[in-house]
Amino acid sequence: MAPPILKLDNIVLSFGGTPLLNGANLQVEPGDRICLVGRNGSGKSTLMKIAAGLAEPQSGETFRHPSVTVRYLHQAPDFDGFDSVRAYAEAGLGPSDDPYRVAYLLEHLGLTGDEDPTQLSGGEARRAALARVMAPEPDILLLDEPTNHLDLPTIEWLEGELIKSRSALVVISHDRRFLEKVSNATVWLDRGQSRRLSQGFAFFEAWRDKVLEEEELEQHKLGKEIEREEHWLRYGVTARRKRNMRRLGALQDLRAKHRGHNGPQGSVQATVSDARESGKLVIEADQITKIYGERTIVAPFSIRVHRSDCIGLVGPNGAGKTTLLKMLTGQIKPDSGWVKLGTNLEIATLDQRREDLNLEDTLAHYLTDGRGDNLLVNGEQRHVTGYMKEFLFQPEQARTPIKNLSGGERARLMLARILSRPTNLLILDEPTNDLDIETLDLLQEIVAGFSGTVILVSHDRDFLDRTVTSTIAPANPDAPDGRWIEYAGGYSDMMAQRKGAADEKKRTEKAEKAKSASNDGSSSAPKTGKGKLSFKQKFALENLPKEMEKAETEIAKREKEMADPNLFSKNPTRFSALAAELEKLRASITKMEEEWLELEMLREEIEG
Repeated sequence: MAPPILKLDNIVLSFGGTPLLNGANLQVEPGDRICLVGRNGSGKSTLMKIAAGLAEPQSGETFRHPSVTVRYLHQAPDFDGFDSVRAYAEAGLGPSDDPYRVAYLLEHLGLTGDEDPTQLSGGEARRAALARVMAPEPDILLLDEPTNHLDLPTIEWLEGELIKSRSALVVISHDRRFLEKVSNATVWLDRGQSRRLSQGFAFFEAWRDKVLEEEELEQHKLGKEIEREEHWLRYGVTARRKRNMRRLGALQDLRAKHRGHNGPQGSVQATVSDARESGKLVIEADQITKIYGERTIVAPFSIRVHRSDCIGLVGPNGAGKTTLLKMLTGQIKPDSGWVKLGTNLEIATLDQRREDLNLEDTLAHYLTDGRGDNLLVNGEQRHVTGYMKEFLFQPEQARTPIKNLSGGERARLMLARILSRPTNLLILDEPTNDLDIETLDLLQEIVAGFSGTVILVSHDRDFLDRTVTSTIAPANPDAPDGRWIEYAGGYSDMMAQRKGAADEKKRTEKAEKAKSASNDGSSSAPKTGKGKLSFKQKFALENLPKEMEKAETEIAKREKEMADPNLFSKNPTRFSALAAELEKLRASITKMEEEWLELEMLREEIEG
């Protein structure tokens, strides 16, 4: 095992009251790809700042190898003193670093380098900060929410860059798919302490649930032991006083341990307030368009949205997602075509820019619209502090100004507000930004179980796959030209349909080319005798379906074994091996299907 290049031991930090960090550890070795996970407010960003040397703990030991370079991605980068993005990014380079890296990264991040730092959007600022910290190719790269405000193409590009990077990585992110792809180890920060799993995020949630179950069982056993000791104290046979006093002292210690147990933070508990049922047809759009200057944002586009549909909108930043969303909901008029909204619509909107928030408002004032201490939720009067508890806010925070909340807490507060309003059409613009994994789970359950209609804009692939029934995306994602297509299913379904369409187009072009070449006698393809399939081709055509069937059987066997909920905890090595075998088998089936289809097309062509 390589010696650590960064080590934090028994880190303690408190801002008064319960310690934020209470014995947390973090160890980074060369080649590590660590995802740092935990609830909002658990201290992840604070621990990362301590690792970067930007904050000091009250106690504990920190070690950084003297020759190691560390770069930290700030949530809010400071552009003071820089007249261009290029100058800001180049300031992160060391004397021996390659300045070409800055130009390469800015280009792939969609920046020219000439932008004025004071005029950057949130997404552009995040891209500039990424270029600055990644350009030196440091030994350790500390990334705090690197995917926030990035579009899907950029997120997928960033994944590839981090996977091939030589830097050790510690990353905080709410994006499950991103964490699964870039991580090979997980550090879970919970109630001030850390636990490490030597596997990537894909294995975290099953492991976390097992740890919490074991902790709950341990507390249950401790409670039973206290009951037995208390029974002995009341009814046991009197023995020597000294022995009895010692046993009484042990009982008091057990009680103190049980009382002092700091259990896991609760889960957000909420449902959407019911409104009147909307009409069956919620939105109908016919041949709508929108052009700004010479640029087409929406070419003629038509759609019918029905009650209980959940529609996802995806695409690069600037493609026109928000414009299309506003046209569909009647907020802006199309240049041509028409939009008709259904009857009885009660619309609730979560805006990605959080423009609905007055930072000087208190939490209670924001939730109740300043109408005292009560609000109406599902027709029931609720005290604001009780309602706040369902979203993991403490009663004493009721009079706290919103400006004192973290980004995740603000997102949770806005979620609490829109869920208290009667609604049958939810409009969610980047709803997953800043939410922790547990709150994401709740939002997913709310969206999936909502009886009304949902339209959401998101760059979170996992969230889209778990919730939406159809996905609207640009027809040409690499160079959006205003054409939009609706695909059935989530993000992965959309990508599979796009690949299928691209493969079909290639096969058609190949077949047409082969036909054209055979007609003019200029084909350079090897001949198969008198216009017949070769023996090898015939054999493959007959046997490939059997081989695919065998592979399907093998897949079914492995899926059945992996369905055992205890497999991962009992034998994580076997679980990983099965997952790898499944991926290999599925890839082989795809390859066999393509080969069989090509041979079948050739056979049909020969037979006329």
